[in-house]
Amino acid sequence: METLTFDSDDLDRTEEFLSQAYAKMRIGNGTPDSSRARIHRSAIDPVSVDELDLDFDMSYAVTPLGRICLCVVHEGTIEDHVYQGVSDSFGPGDVVSFAPPELSYAGRVHAARYNITMLDPELLSQIAATADPRRTEPVRLTGHRPHTPAAADRLRATIRHVQEHVLSDPAVADQPLVASTAAQHLAAVVLATFPNTASTDPTGSDRQDAHPAALRRALAHIEDNADRPLTVAQIAQAAHVSVRALQYAFRRHLDSTPLAYVRQVRLSHAHDELTAAGPEDGSTVTDIAARWGFYHPGRFATLYRQTYERSPRRTLRDD
Repeated sequence: METLTFDSDDLDRTEEFLSQAYAKMRIGNGTPDSSRARIHRSAIDPVSVDELDLDFDMSYAVTPLGRICLCVVHEGTIEDHVYQGVSDSFGPGDVVSFAPPELSYAGRVHAARYNITMLDPELLSQIAATADPRRTEPVRLTGHRPHTPAAADRLRATIRHVQEHVLSDPAVADQPLVASTAAQHLAAVVLATFPNTASTDPTGSDRQDAHPAALRRALAHIEDNADRPLTVAQIAQAAHVSVRALQYAFRRHLDSTPLAYVRQVRLSHAHDELTAAGPEDGSTVTDIAARWGFYHPGRFATLYRQTYERSPRRTLRDD
């Protein structure tokens, strides 16, 4: 896990920091009597979450980031935000995608406090496939505003969830399965929030490929690699089918999804560890849950209780 903090009222230093933290940019100050910038970053590969607080009007012109850049405005406004074919302004409560990873953008921050969340665009392709199976282009977002207010609410809540339950605790964030699970969950919510080129509708070829043998290969790969970070794309590759065919096979034969099955397998491993461990050897429910990719103790306890009809703490204490 990476953390960094920046606090300065020197505009040149702020420009240098922002250029290093994001991409090469030029900034200007529309209120010369004030220029305080406070920034805090927490990051796990391949996601970073920044909280920015500017008490001045800052203009910006940014070269392509190469990453998906999401913005949640807490206070103030971001005005005259432009990139190829788009011009918009954002206020408190808005959640937007700043620009496609390959495009430059510019605009003006007006005494704002806001969140910037960035993620590797490859994450989208790891959990979904493009609508056209004949093209190998990566999945990408095609709009900068959420489909609905409800979708925006869910994305805001997901970013906050990652902040509070992953990035707030380095011991949890440094667990490989936690980082992988949190990043994929965020990517899935991003796809559900913005217009994009992904499609889960199987083609005729996908339906033919979604046979029991392919499913068995997928299940075996999950069982053999549950202790490692896994993506839908990796599971599909191991099963020798497309991502869409894999998703269809899980829906058709198991009424589930690949990642839901991964979660159940990891829950089983966590159960085995809880059963074998004991309080006297220093084991805790939180540590075991995190080791298997469960970074929210309350949700882990709920899922565990639904599956095993007892609490994980009781299993640790009694077995």
